[in-house]
Order: sequence, then C-alpha cells, then structure tokens
Amino acid sequence: MSAKPLLESPLLWITLTLAVFCLAVWINRKAGRSPFLHPVLVSLSIIILILLWLEVPYQTYFSGAQFLHFMMGPAIVALAIPLYDNRQRVRRLLLPVLSATLTGAVTAAVSAVVIGYLSGADRVLMLTLAPKSVTSPIAIGIAEKIGAEPSLAAGLVLITGALSCLFAPFVFRLLRLNDHAARGFTLGVSGHAMGTAYAFEYSALAGAFGGLAMGLAGAFTAFFLPVLLPLLDWLPG
Repeated sequence: MSAKPLLESPLLWITLTLAVFCLAVWINRKAGRSPFLHPVLVSLSIIILILLWLEVPYQTYFSGAQFLHFMMGPAIVALAIPLYDNRQRVRRLLLPVLSATLTGAVTAAVSAVVIGYLSGADRVLMLTLAPKSVTSPIAIGIAEKIGAEPSLAAGLVLITGALSCLFAPFVFRLLRLNDHAARGFTLGVSGHAMGTAYAFEYSALAGAFGGLAMGLAGAFTAFFLPVLLPLLDWLPG
C-alpha cells in the first residue's frame, strides 16, 4: 500500500509538528535552557530533516500545519495580557519605550540594507533583509508589499531571532543589565517573537516589555519601510 495518502494528510503534519516541538522543549530543558538549543531552532531542524528524508514538498507540509501558522496572530495578541498586568510601569516608561523602539527598528532595517549593499546583494535581496527584525506575519506582509521574497524574509526572521536569543545573555552580562524590563525590551526589539518567548524565561515583566517592543517595532517598520524605499535608488552602483 502506498504511503502517499498518509503523507498528504493534514492531520499527520500538524500532529508531527506539535510532537517535534514538545521534543525540542524537552531537549532544551535537559540542556539547561541553552540558547544554542532553542526549541524553535531544534524543531525547525528536525522538521526540515524529516521533509528531506521523506521527500515531501513544503507545500504539502504547510497544508497540514497552516492552522498553527494561523494561530500565530492570536498568540501575539495574547501577549497583551502580561502587558496589561504591568500597565503602570509601561505608562511611566512610555516615552522612552517609544523613542527607543523607533530607533531600534530603524537601525535594524537600515543596517541590514547597508550590510547587504556592501556585500553585493541585489535590490530584491536588500528589500528582503530590511524586515528581518519583526515577527514573521508582519515581515511576510511587508515583504509582499515592497516586492521582496516573503519566504526568504520569514527564514531571515527565524535566523535573526535565534541569533538574538543566542547572544543576548552574553550582552546582558557584559553590560551588567539586570533590569528585567530592559532585558525584555531588548529581546523584543532585536529578536521579535523568539526573543519575547525567551524573555518570559526571565520573568513575566520581561515578557510583557518584550511583547510591547515586538509589537511597536513591527508597527513602526511596516509604516516607515515603504516610505524609505526610494532611498535605495540613491545608492551608487
């Protein structure tokens, strides 16, 4: 009997995705929550290996796992709960948070484009690099709007988030940054959803500021990035 009907079953892929992620969380805990073995990175690697081994196209996999993709939106909205719980401190720090988020979002986008340009990237690749520091649903939407590659943009978002989680503990120790609100804010701006999830391992306060920073950075990027696109035409060569 052919295994093709089973491999094309949506139930198989959503079940496998959840099982692999649970396994990745267990591995991460056994490794002392090492950022090198972040659950998203581990589960992503395992899924890719399984798809390559079974020779299953990504479209087939996504047809089953797309419900999880849909739930990313509500999951991000749910971050408003810890934010509401810490609303008093957020209100006191609102102006610094807004200015720092805008600075971080602009720096992330511009630095990515400049590095791409200096590395010889073409226009499409530079556009794809620009939204790398916002969460995947927003990055994909921005990429579609500005003429970039949505799938590559989503991949760059994952890489950015992983690197943020990897280097954040070292940066915090180097700068002696012990305030959980500042830690969460930094992870949210630089590492979007993955950084925010990592911030919750410090405390609910860190997670709240991570979610706030992630949302604001995504909104700012979606607003100013299309406006800044004409500046690419001024780049020499």
